Amino acid sequence: VQLVESGGGLVQAGGSLRLSCAASGSSINTHAMGWYRQAPGKQRELVASITKTGNTNYADSVKGRFTISRDNARNTMYLQMNSLKPEDTAVYYCNPAPLIGDSWGQGTQVTVSS
Repeated sequence: VQLVESGGGLVQAGGSLRLSCAASGSSINTHAMGWYRQAPGKQRELVASITKTGNTNYADSVKGRFTISRDNARNTMYLQMNSLKPEDTAVYYCNPAPLIGDSWGQGTQVTVSS
């Protein structure tokens, strides 16, 4: 499956963004999926995941602010990010969760200004 992330941008603290992860070549629902992020100088981390049955899980740092969802008809996964903080600044990626292999897309940059 090929995954393409989009929707990032520059936003002020407290603002919102919605990221999209478009899948092609296979169903977005083939695997449990997740949104990952990597901030400068830090390791990549999983921030949200959704199972094939729709159960969701969030990192403590984003719980209550981010919402992961999936539209199987559009073969797309989303990450709604509200109440953004400067520490949310990172490149965001989508991938199966847990990971399958070590292939990553280009990601989408999210920058939150204070």
